Amino acid sequence: MSFGQSLWERAMIATLLLTVAASGLGLGTTLPPAPPPAAVSDAALPGASAPTTDIPISPTADSVVLDSEQDRYLRMTVPVTIEGFGPFRFMVDTGAQATVVTPELRDRLQLRSLGVATVIGMASIRQVELVQLDGLEFAERVFDALRTPLLENRHIGADGIIGLDSLQDLRVLLDFRDDTIAVDDANALGGNSGYEIVVRARNKLGRMIITNAVVDGVRTALIVDTGAQWSIGNAALQSRLRTRGQTDVTANDVNGASIAGKLSLAHNVVIDRMQLHSMPIAFADAPAFAALGYGDKPALILGMESLRLFDRVAIDFAQRKVLFDMPTGSMRDNRMRPG
Repeated sequence: MSFGQSLWERAMIATLLLTVAASGLGLGTTLPPAPPPAAVSDAALPGASAPTTDIPISPTADSVVLDSEQDRYLRMTVPVTIEGFGPFRFMVDTGAQATVVTPELRDRLQLRSLGVATVIGMASIRQVELVQLDGLEFAERVFDALRTPLLENRHIGADGIIGLDSLQDLRVLLDFRDDTIAVDDANALGGNSGYEIVVRARNKLGRMIITNAVVDGVRTALIVDTGAQWSIGNAALQSRLRTRGQTDVTANDVNGASIAGKLSLAHNVVIDRMQLHSMPIAFADAPAFAALGYGDKPALILGMESLRLFDRVAIDFAQRKVLFDMPTGSMRDNRMRPG
């Protein structure tokens, strides 16, 4: 069974993006030293084109997502400007270490090259060009001197990605009733009113990680990731669960590399005082888990399809909290109930 870009590849979009080595971000992840920065010619990159406010998603023959699903995903982006130009549509990814732009934006805005960076995707570790990004504006803030990797539009499906380097004092609010996403201060987004479940999270390399989740009886670190379409478990969790009835899945990551995995169902996922039932999880032995220190410890990326069970989800980086607004009647698709 193979998913096209609109499904499993969406789970790969900057899910656990790290920039290390030449990027100098000091993430605490050790990789072999990068070679000296090489000149990147235009011939080595996609041709330049004017940025657009539409996010092109190329349908694939093996995609199982209808157009309505694609439209819903398109709306989960925010407009940004760069040095006064735009607006451009950027995906907000709480699993991406660094903000990302495409080669098209690099060419249009004539961004200065800083050498190379190492990008750890779900299937691969690759070196890509690194550029300096100034004047990135959203949420009434302006970010300068961002060290920004280049990833191809066809792999990320947007003009760029807002990563953790631009989110640390902000709240990300996903409102699935209106299929919208907002980034701002917590007070500007309504504070904590209306959220039945508030979970303390640990900040690890900028990510919000819930350390006390339990998946079918196995204590599991849970990473809330707005860049992942599906929930993804690591090999350590798969081994502990001894899952059966699995289906083969394949996908490409942000570098265009392929990864194979197994799709299965978790019967019961407990997060604080709530339970999720029959959650699809794609298991993959991905290098990104090891980069976060979860190579041999059970870990689960909670992706958008699972988050959509709620009316709203807020990821508050300033307060280190994840807030969940239960749907009306505390039930959705008979897959959720409070503890």
